[in-house]
Amino acid sequence: MEMDMDMDMDMNTGTAPRALATEAVHAGRDDLARQGLHAPPIDLSTTYPSYDSRGEAARIDAFAATGSEPDGPPVYGRLGNPTVARFETALARLEGTEAAVAFASGMAALSAALLVRASMGLRHVVAVRPLYGCSDHLLTAGLLGSEVTWTDPAGIADALRPDTGLVMVESPANPTLAEVDLRAVAHACGSVPLLVDNTFATPVLQRPAEQGARLVLHSATKYLGGHGDVLAGVIACDEEFAGRLRQVRFATGGVLHPLAGYLLLRGLSTLPVRVRAASATAAELARRLAADPRVARVHYPRIGGAMVSFEVHGDPHEVIAGVRLITPAVSLGSVDTLIQHPASISHRIVDADDRRDAGVSDRLLRMSVGLEDVEDLWRDLDRSLPGARGCADMRLRRVGATSHSAPALAD
Repeated sequence: MEMDMDMDMDMNTGTAPRALATEAVHAGRDDLARQGLHAPPIDLSTTYPSYDSRGEAARIDAFAATGSEPDGPPVYGRLGNPTVARFETALARLEGTEAAVAFASGMAALSAALLVRASMGLRHVVAVRPLYGCSDHLLTAGLLGSEVTWTDPAGIADALRPDTGLVMVESPANPTLAEVDLRAVAHACGSVPLLVDNTFATPVLQRPAEQGARLVLHSATKYLGGHGDVLAGVIACDEEFAGRLRQVRFATGGVLHPLAGYLLLRGLSTLPVRVRAASATAAELARRLAADPRVARVHYPRIGGAMVSFEVHGDPHEVIAGVRLITPAVSLGSVDTLIQHPASISHRIVDADDRRDAGVSDRLLRMSVGLEDVEDLWRDLDRSLPGARGCADMRLRRVGATSHSAPALAD
C-alpha cells in the first residue's frame, strides 16, 4: 500500500500538503528557483570564514546546549553541511517527521541513537528478531555498552525496564520479510521510544512515525540512494531527538560526505517510481516462485515491496553460482536485481542458533528486485534453481501468468 501523504496541514512548512511523488521531487529544493538554480549545488567546504568570533562562540554554545542547527552561515563540516541538510529536509518531509539527521552509514546512525540513550543512563534495549545482521551483532555484542533483551512483539511490554532506552523492530524484517503491527508495538512501548528500521519499506509503503514510532531508521545506502553508489544512514525523528543525534554526530565524527548527500537527494526524486516498478516485478516473481516445485517456501510482505525471500529444496549456493543477469552480491535497493545467501553473508555474524530461531534458514535466499524486465529475471532464476530446468516456464505459459498480484505466501 503506497502512502499518499494526505495530511490536513504539512507539519514542517505549514502549507497545504503535497502528494508523495511531488514531495519526492521538490522537497529540499524549494529555494532553488529564488537563487536562479535548477540543480541543487554541492558544497564541498570543510570550513567557512567568519569575522565575527563572538557570534561564532554564541552559535557553538547554542549547539552544545540543544544540538539545534546553527543559525546563519555554516561553521564547520562536522557541525553541518548545506548539501546534506537538503537531503535531511527532504527525507523528514517524506517520513512526516520534524527533522532528520544523516550519517556516514546506517550502522553509524543506529550507533548514534544508542549513544544518545546511553548518555542518559538508558543502556537497555528491547528488540525483536530478525534484524539486519550487523544491527543484531551491535546489540548482542554490547559494543556500545548496551544490553539487549530479545522478545517477540507480544512480549515487549513485559521486557521493559526502568533503564530501557529503546525498543527496536524492523518491518518488513531483513531477511525473512516478517512484519509487525507497528501501532500495537508503539502502544506496548509506553514512554520508551520506538525505533523502526524502515529500510525495506521506504516511506513509499509505510511511514512508521504515523504509527507511533519516534525514530525511523534507514540504511540510505539502499532504496533512498537507489543506484548502489552511495553509503549512508539517516534517522527521521522529532527535533528534540534530532538535536541529540547532531551532538553525537559532531562528537564522534560519523558525518555524511556532501557528495553522498547530493546523490541521496537525487535518488529521492525517483524513489516512488522505482519502488512501484520494482514492487510490481517482485510480486510477480514471488507468485511464480511460489508455484515452482523447486521452491520450498516464499516470503513476501503484505504491504508489498521489492524484496523477495525464498527457500529452495536443493542447494541454495547453486542459485548464487548460477545466476548471470542477477548480481550475486550483498546489499539491496539498487536499480539492478541482487541476490545473496543471508546465512553466508548478511547474517553470518549472528549466532547460528539465533539465526535459525529467527527464521533465517540455511536454505534461504534474499533477492532485491530491480528494474529489469520480469521475463528476463525469471529466465535467469529458472535456469539457476536447483532441479529440473525449464519446467516452470512451461507451466506458466499454460496458465498465462500476467498478474502482478502475489499468491498467499508465507508470512
